[in-house]
Amino acid sequence: MGCFTVIKVLMILFNLFIFLAGGALLGVGIWVSVDGSSFIRVIGPVSSQAMQFVNVGYFCIAIGAVLVLLGFLGCCGAQKESKCLLILFFAIVLIIFIAEIAAAVVALVYSSFAESLLRAWVTPVLQNDYGRRNDVTGIWNTTMSELKCCGFSNYTDFVGSYYFRNHNNTFPSFCCNSTALCTETAAAKSDVQGCFRQLFDILKENANIVGGIAAGICALEIAAMVVSMYLYCKIDGKE
Repeated sequence: MGCFTVIKVLMILFNLFIFLAGGALLGVGIWVSVDGSSFIRVIGPVSSQAMQFVNVGYFCIAIGAVLVLLGFLGCCGAQKESKCLLILFFAIVLIIFIAEIAAAVVALVYSSFAESLLRAWVTPVLQNDYGRRNDVTGIWNTTMSELKCCGFSNYTDFVGSYYFRNHNNTFPSFCCNSTALCTETAAAKSDVQGCFRQLFDILKENANIVGGIAAGICALEIAAMVVSMYLYCKIDGKE
């Protein structure tokens, strides 16, 4: 068995795994979208701490769809020795890799800019969906309870929100230190920190783990690009 055949088989197996993982993630995304509360009960509070800034269901569906597409292109491209599928696989992985590097640079160098982007994304969710949608409400309640935080920045994220209007102009109990009604005066006096700052502190404390995971993902992407280009060039030579 030659080197080309070994690498081809490894490419097929690796992308088959990616395809199956993407399908599983798609299933999880659909599950969260349909019945988010049961998903929260299964994963518990640990995982939910990192989930409050996104619509988890749609996020999982989007990532799962990309993984399914990549797995299909890589697997079929290697199996059928299709230059077109292999170069398309390479291009998509390259775009994802560049996007990840750009996001990391923005997050590390321009942290205030990244915070502004997240705030613009998260605040409408708190304003319109918290208290209305069970999945969003459940994730935020678990997060605020575990991290002892309130909203994205602080209690002001809930001013004028759906929850605020439908609960006699009061805030979620997590925004106050007392057990009484969480009015604006009580929330301002309690001065509970926002969840972004709490999560940011957790990420800094676990920077080595986060960096290791990120480096591992980048290494896999680079390896996938190298292998796909190797197969592409070898197929060109065979022809």
